[in-house]
This record gives sequence, structure tokens and C-alpha cells, in this order.
Amino acid sequence: MIKTLKIEPLTKEAFADFGDVIESVGREHFMINSGSTERYHKVGEVQLDEEGQGIISIFRAKMLEYPLQVKMLERHPFGSQSFIPLFGHEFLLVVAPVGDGTMNIDPATVRCFRANARQGVNYHRNVWHHPIMALRDDDEFLVVDRTGPGNNCDEFFFDESIKMTVELD
Repeated sequence: MIKTLKIEPLTKEAFADFGDVIESVGREHFMINSGSTERYHKVGEVQLDEEGQGIISIFRAKMLEYPLQVKMLERHPFGSQSFIPLFGHEFLLVVAPVGDGTMNIDPATVRCFRANARQGVNYHRNVWHHPIMALRDDDEFLVVDRTGPGNNCDEFFFDESIKMTVELD
């Protein structure tokens, strides 16, 4: 199977099966701090199991080589994982639905999105996704995820007969 993933714009509606788009555009808000601040409330939901704790980290990522062959995806069964770009750069996302709970991914369900410079994402628990896909070297992302007991990262490697690529526009 050979498949080139079409890069789609990241929208709340298109990404709904995979998680939350973290952005203020088109979101309701209310005023706080004596009217000096607009609060865009609950733009994502941190999902944690009973044993985990939420943590905040910074990831510094290198740009991958494109066209990129998608060889694997990962998921986090015990908690969600959010990525918010700190330097305001676009980045890519490759995702697949939660599926039936097994360690199988249907290549036909894999999608690719481009986050604009003002968007972050929150992958829901068990959503398959490619590791971070920065479009510039040494780009930094604020990451909200889980720490605690258990292996919170499953990896799925596609069969070598499956050739999925991402080509930059």
C-alpha cells in the first residue's frame, strides 16, 4: 500500500475525533481581572487516570526530513497529551483514531493536519499520533501530560509493505 497523506488545515471540527484544538479563535470567553483579561475557558481537557499526575514540560524538537515516511505512531493510554508552540510556528500532526482498543491501526484512517502559528493541540487518551513534527529546528513546545506508574506510551510500527508519506506543500 502506498499513500501520500494530504495535509489538512487544523480545525476544531476536523480534529474532534482525535482531541482538542487549543486556540482562542471562534471560542466564547468572559472577562476577568477587573476587565483587563479575556478568559477562553476550557479549550482542552486534561485526561488522567487515577494514579497519574499532570505535569508541564518543554520539548525542543528538530525538524524532520521531508518527504517523511510515517513508520510508526504512538498513543498514551493513561492520559492526554497537549502541545502548545512557544515560538509561534506552524507544525504538523499525523493522527489515527482510538480504534477498537487493540494495537492495530488501519492505514486508511491516518490523517495529517497543519497547525497554524496560533494553535496547539490536546491529544485525547489512546489517540494514535506521530511524535512531534516541528517545521523548524530547535522549535519549542509547552507540553501538558501525565507522569506516574505504568507504561504510558504504546508504539505501533506499520508493516514495511505500507508506505505512508507526508510531503510539504
